[in-house]
Amino acid sequence: MPNLVAMNDLDNKTIMHLLERAEEYQRGERTPVAGTIVNLFFEPSTRTKMSFEMAQHKMGLTVLPFETTFSSVLKGETLYDTVKTLEAIGVNGVVIRHGEEEYYKELANCQISVINGGDGSGQHPTQSLLDLFTIYQEFGRIEGLHVTIVGDIAHSRVAKSNAAALKMLGAHVTFVCPKVWSGKYETSQNIDDYIEHTDVVMLLRVQHERHAGSELFSKERYHEKYGLTEKRERKMKPSAIIMHPAPINRGVEIADSLVECERSRIFKQMANGVFVRMAVLEYALKGRE
Repeated sequence: MPNLVAMNDLDNKTIMHLLERAEEYQRGERTPVAGTIVNLFFEPSTRTKMSFEMAQHKMGLTVLPFETTFSSVLKGETLYDTVKTLEAIGVNGVVIRHGEEEYYKELANCQISVINGGDGSGQHPTQSLLDLFTIYQEFGRIEGLHVTIVGDIAHSRVAKSNAAALKMLGAHVTFVCPKVWSGKYETSQNIDDYIEHTDVVMLLRVQHERHAGSELFSKERYHEKYGLTEKRERKMKPSAIIMHPAPINRGVEIADSLVECERSRIFKQMANGVFVRMAVLEYALKGRE
Protein backbone atom coordinates (compact mmCIF):
# COMPACT_ATOMS: atom_id res chain seq x y z
CA MET A 1 0.00 0.00 0.00
CA PRO A 2 1.44 3.40 -0.96
CA ASN A 3 2.23 6.23 1.44
CA LEU A 4 1.38 9.88 0.87
CA VAL A 5 3.88 11.98 2.78
CA ALA A 6 5.10 14.76 0.45
CA MET A 7 3.87 16.38 -2.76
CA ASN A 8 7.20 15.97 -4.53
CA ASP A 9 6.77 12.20 -4.20
CA LEU A 10 3.80 12.40 -6.59
CA ASP A 11 4.03 12.79 -10.35
CA ASN A 12 1.60 14.93 -12.34
CA LYS A 13 -0.38 11.91 -13.51
CA THR A 14 -1.02 10.73 -9.95
CA ILE A 15 -1.97 14.23 -8.79
CA MET A 16 -4.52 14.58 -11.59
CA HIS A 17 -5.85 11.07 -10.87
CA LEU A 18 -6.47 12.09 -7.25
CA LEU A 19 -8.22 15.30 -8.31
CA GLU A 20 -10.41 13.37 -10.76
CA ARG A 21 -11.33 10.83 -8.07
CA ALA A 22 -12.15 13.68 -5.67
CA GLU A 23 -14.53 15.12 -8.26
CA GLU A 24 -16.20 11.73 -8.68
CA TYR A 25 -16.67 11.48 -4.93
CA GLN A 26 -18.05 15.01 -4.90
CA ARG A 27 -20.62 13.98 -7.51
CA GLY A 28 -21.82 11.23 -5.22
CA GLU A 29 -19.81 8.12 -6.04
CA ARG A 30 -19.49 5.77 -3.10
CA THR A 31 -17.00 3.05 -3.96
CA PRO A 32 -16.63 0.78 -0.92
CA VAL A 33 -13.10 0.69 0.50
CA ALA A 34 -12.44 -1.84 3.24
CA GLY A 35 -9.94 -1.14 5.97
CA THR A 36 -9.16 0.11 9.45
CA ILE A 37 -7.68 3.57 10.00
CA VAL A 38 -6.22 5.34 13.04
CA ASN A 39 -5.77 9.12 13.18
CA LEU A 40 -2.65 10.06 15.16
CA PHE A 41 -2.73 13.80 15.80
CA PHE A 42 0.10 15.00 18.03
CA GLU A 43 -0.65 18.66 17.24
CA PRO A 44 -3.94 20.58 17.41
CA SER A 45 -6.17 20.39 14.33
CA THR A 46 -9.75 21.23 13.43
CA ARG A 47 -10.06 21.15 9.63
CA THR A 48 -7.60 18.36 8.79
CA LYS A 49 -8.65 15.99 11.57
CA MET A 50 -12.40 16.48 11.19
CA SER A 51 -12.16 16.41 7.41
CA PHE A 52 -10.36 13.07 7.50
CA GLU A 53 -12.91 11.71 9.96
CA MET A 54 -15.79 12.81 7.74
CA ALA A 55 -14.09 11.25 4.70
CA GLN A 56 -13.55 8.01 6.59
CA HIS A 57 -17.18 7.98 7.72
CA LYS A 58 -18.46 8.54 4.17
CA MET A 59 -16.29 5.67 2.92
CA GLY A 60 -17.49 3.24 5.56
CA LEU A 61 -14.01 2.68 6.98
CA THR A 62 -13.45 1.41 10.49
CA VAL A 63 -11.82 4.16 12.55
CA LEU A 64 -10.16 3.23 15.83
CA PRO A 65 -10.03 6.16 18.27
CA PHE A 66 -6.60 7.26 19.47
CA GLU A 67 -5.84 10.01 21.97
CA THR A 68 -2.19 10.83 22.61
CA THR A 69 -3.01 11.94 26.16
CA PHE A 70 -4.26 8.42 26.98
CA SER A 71 -1.65 6.39 25.11
CA SER A 72 1.76 4.91 25.83
CA VAL A 73 3.29 7.99 24.18
CA LEU A 74 3.15 9.47 27.68
CA LYS A 75 5.30 6.57 28.87
CA GLY A 76 7.96 7.35 26.30
CA GLU A 77 6.84 5.10 23.46
CA THR A 78 8.33 6.19 20.16
CA LEU A 79 6.25 7.04 17.12
CA TYR A 80 7.80 4.06 15.33
CA ASP A 81 6.74 1.66 18.09
CA THR A 82 3.25 3.15 18.18
CA VAL A 83 2.81 2.65 14.43
CA LYS A 84 4.32 -0.86 14.54
CA THR A 85 1.86 -1.73 17.33
CA LEU A 86 -1.06 -0.59 15.19
CA GLU A 87 0.33 -2.54 12.24
CA ALA A 88 0.64 -5.67 14.41
CA ILE A 89 -3.00 -5.58 15.49
CA GLY A 90 -4.22 -5.27 11.90
CA VAL A 91 -4.65 -1.55 11.22
CA ASN A 92 -4.30 -0.80 7.50
CA GLY A 93 -3.41 2.89 7.55
CA VAL A 94 -2.57 5.84 9.77
CA VAL A 95 -3.07 9.56 9.30
CA ILE A 96 -0.37 11.38 11.25
CA ARG A 97 0.16 15.01 12.23
CA HIS A 98 3.38 15.52 14.13
CA GLY A 99 5.55 18.44 15.17
CA GLU A 100 8.74 16.78 13.97
CA GLU A 101 9.66 17.57 10.38
CA GLU A 102 9.99 14.46 8.19
CA TYR A 103 8.87 12.20 11.03
CA TYR A 104 7.77 9.73 8.35
CA LYS A 105 11.35 8.80 7.45
CA GLU A 106 11.60 6.64 10.55
CA LEU A 107 8.48 4.76 9.42
CA ALA A 108 9.95 3.74 6.05
CA ASN A 109 10.12 0.06 7.02
CA CYS A 110 6.53 -0.12 8.25
CA GLN A 111 4.09 -2.05 6.08
CA ILE A 112 1.15 0.08 7.16
CA SER A 113 0.09 2.95 4.86
CA VAL A 114 1.14 6.38 6.17
CA ILE A 115 -0.72 9.58 5.21
CA ASN A 116 0.95 12.78 6.31
CA GLY A 117 -1.49 15.20 7.94
CA GLY A 118 1.28 17.76 8.46
CA ASP A 119 4.87 17.46 9.69
CA GLY A 120 6.25 20.47 11.54
CA SER A 121 7.22 23.11 8.99
CA GLY A 122 7.69 20.44 6.32
CA GLN A 123 4.80 19.20 4.17
CA HIS A 124 1.01 19.13 4.15
CA PRO A 125 0.13 17.12 1.02
CA THR A 126 -3.62 16.77 1.49
CA GLN A 127 -3.97 20.52 2.02
CA SER A 128 -2.05 21.05 -1.20
CA LEU A 129 -4.28 18.60 -3.05
CA LEU A 130 -7.48 20.29 -1.87
CA ASP A 131 -6.02 23.65 -2.88
CA LEU A 132 -5.19 22.27 -6.33
CA PHE A 133 -8.69 20.79 -6.56
CA THR A 134 -10.26 24.14 -5.71
CA ILE A 135 -8.13 25.96 -8.30
CA TYR A 136 -8.75 23.31 -10.96
CA GLN A 137 -12.51 23.46 -10.45
CA GLU A 138 -12.43 27.25 -10.68
CA PHE A 139 -10.34 27.64 -13.82
CA GLY A 140 -10.45 24.20 -15.48
CA ARG A 141 -6.67 24.19 -15.53
CA ILE A 142 -3.60 24.90 -13.45
CA GLU A 143 -1.01 25.34 -16.18
CA GLY A 144 -0.37 29.00 -16.97
CA LEU A 145 -2.12 30.41 -13.91
CA HIS A 146 -0.38 32.96 -11.69
CA VAL A 147 -0.58 32.11 -7.98
CA THR A 148 0.72 34.53 -5.35
CA ILE A 149 1.38 33.04 -1.91
CA VAL A 150 1.59 35.60 0.89
CA GLY A 151 2.81 34.98 4.43
CA ASP A 152 5.27 33.04 6.54
CA ILE A 153 6.85 31.04 3.72
CA ALA A 154 9.79 29.71 5.75
CA HIS A 155 7.62 28.04 8.39
CA SER A 156 4.63 27.08 6.24
CA ARG A 157 4.17 23.45 5.24
CA VAL A 158 1.25 24.62 3.07
CA ALA A 159 3.51 26.97 1.09
CA LYS A 160 6.16 24.32 0.58
CA SER A 161 3.70 21.66 -0.56
CA ASN A 162 1.89 24.03 -2.90
CA ALA A 163 5.07 25.53 -4.32
CA ALA A 164 6.26 22.10 -5.42
CA ALA A 165 2.92 20.93 -6.84
CA LEU A 166 1.88 24.15 -8.58
CA LYS A 167 5.22 24.45 -10.36
CA MET A 168 5.10 20.80 -11.46
CA LEU A 169 1.68 21.43 -12.96
CA GLY A 170 2.85 24.51 -14.85
CA ALA A 171 1.63 27.40 -12.71
CA HIS A 172 3.67 30.56 -12.17
CA VAL A 173 4.19 31.02 -8.42
CA THR A 174 5.34 34.16 -6.65
CA PHE A 175 5.98 34.60 -2.93
CA VAL A 176 5.41 37.72 -0.84
CA CYS A 177 6.59 38.05 2.75
CA PRO A 178 8.90 39.92 5.10
CA LYS A 179 12.50 39.09 4.17
CA VAL A 180 13.12 37.12 7.38
CA TRP A 181 10.29 34.74 6.38
CA SER A 182 11.75 33.91 2.95
CA GLY A 183 13.54 30.70 3.88
CA LYS A 184 15.11 29.20 0.75
CA TYR A 185 12.63 30.89 -1.60
CA GLU A 186 13.03 33.98 -3.73
CA THR A 187 10.44 36.41 -2.43
CA SER A 188 9.14 39.96 -2.77
CA GLN A 189 8.16 42.30 0.04
CA ASN A 190 5.56 44.14 -2.03
CA ILE A 191 2.17 42.49 -2.52
CA ASP A 192 1.03 45.45 -4.60
CA ASP A 193 3.43 44.42 -7.38
CA TYR A 194 1.28 41.34 -8.04
CA ILE A 195 -2.24 42.03 -6.80
CA GLU A 196 -3.56 43.25 -10.18
CA HIS A 197 -2.11 40.38 -12.22
CA THR A 198 -2.50 37.24 -10.13
CA ASP A 199 -5.24 34.64 -10.65
CA VAL A 200 -5.09 33.26 -7.10
CA VAL A 201 -4.13 35.12 -3.94
CA MET A 202 -3.27 32.45 -1.39
CA LEU A 203 -2.87 33.87 2.12
CA LEU A 204 -1.11 32.05 4.94
CA ARG A 205 -1.76 32.28 8.65
CA VAL A 206 0.63 34.53 10.55
CA GLN A 207 2.04 32.25 13.22
CA HIS A 208 1.94 34.71 16.08
CA GLU A 209 3.18 32.05 18.48
CA ARG A 210 6.52 32.15 16.64
CA HIS A 211 6.79 35.93 16.60
CA ALA A 212 5.38 37.02 19.96
CA GLY A 213 6.60 40.44 21.04
CA SER A 214 7.90 41.44 17.62
CA GLU A 215 6.81 44.97 16.75
CA LEU A 216 7.56 44.25 13.09
CA PHE A 217 4.79 41.67 12.98
CA SER A 218 2.12 43.46 14.96
CA LYS A 219 -1.35 42.66 13.62
CA GLU A 220 -2.06 46.18 12.41
CA ARG A 221 1.30 46.66 10.75
CA TYR A 222 1.20 43.29 9.03
CA HIS A 223 -2.29 43.87 7.67
CA GLU A 224 -1.32 47.26 6.28
CA LYS A 225 1.86 46.01 4.58
CA TYR A 226 1.07 42.42 3.58
CA GLY A 227 -2.61 41.76 4.23
CA LEU A 228 -5.43 41.55 1.72
CA THR A 229 -7.20 44.81 2.48
CA GLU A 230 -10.46 45.92 0.91
CA LYS A 231 -8.50 48.41 -1.21
CA ARG A 232 -6.24 45.65 -2.58
CA GLU A 233 -9.18 43.33 -3.24
CA ARG A 234 -10.76 45.99 -5.46
CA LYS A 235 -7.61 45.93 -7.65
CA MET A 236 -7.75 42.18 -8.27
CA LYS A 237 -8.68 40.77 -11.68
CA PRO A 238 -12.45 40.13 -11.99
CA SER A 239 -11.81 36.38 -12.29
CA ALA A 240 -9.25 36.18 -9.47
CA ILE A 241 -10.01 34.23 -6.30
CA ILE A 242 -8.93 34.36 -2.66
CA MET A 243 -7.72 31.29 -0.77
CA HIS A 244 -6.51 30.60 2.78
CA PRO A 245 -5.80 27.22 4.44
CA ALA A 246 -7.13 28.51 7.79
CA PRO A 247 -7.30 29.03 10.70
CA ILE A 248 -7.72 32.67 9.77
CA ASN A 249 -6.50 35.70 11.69
CA ARG A 250 -9.27 38.07 10.63
CA GLY A 251 -8.02 41.58 10.12
CA VAL A 252 -4.43 40.35 9.82
CA GLU A 253 -3.93 38.25 6.69
CA ILE A 254 -7.30 39.31 5.31
CA ALA A 255 -9.90 41.95 6.08
CA ASP A 256 -12.81 40.46 7.98
CA SER A 257 -15.26 41.63 5.31
CA LEU A 258 -13.44 39.60 2.63
CA VAL A 259 -13.42 36.20 4.35
CA GLU A 260 -16.81 35.32 2.82
CA CYS A 261 -16.88 37.76 -0.09
CA GLU A 262 -17.90 36.70 -3.60
CA ARG A 263 -14.38 35.85 -4.72
CA SER A 264 -13.39 34.02 -1.53
CA ARG A 265 -13.03 30.23 -1.80
CA ILE A 266 -11.93 29.71 1.80
CA PHE A 267 -14.92 27.66 2.96
CA LYS A 268 -15.10 25.88 -0.38
CA GLN A 269 -11.54 24.70 0.25
CA MET A 270 -12.73 23.14 3.50
CA ALA A 271 -15.66 21.42 1.78
CA ASN A 272 -13.37 20.15 -0.98
CA GLY A 273 -11.02 18.73 1.64
CA VAL A 274 -13.46 15.93 2.44
CA PHE A 275 -13.61 14.67 -1.16
CA VAL A 276 -9.87 15.01 -1.69
CA ARG A 277 -9.19 13.02 1.46
CA MET A 278 -11.62 10.34 0.32
CA ALA A 279 -9.53 10.03 -2.86
CA VAL A 280 -6.32 9.93 -0.81
CA LEU A 281 -7.66 7.24 1.51
CA GLU A 282 -8.70 5.13 -1.47
CA TYR A 283 -5.25 5.61 -3.03
CA ALA A 284 -3.49 4.66 0.20
CA LEU A 285 -5.61 1.60 0.94
CA LYS A 286 -6.13 0.26 -2.57
CA GLY A 287 -3.33 1.79 -4.58
CA ARG A 288 -3.87 3.29 -8.01
CA GLU A 289 -5.78 0.70 -9.98
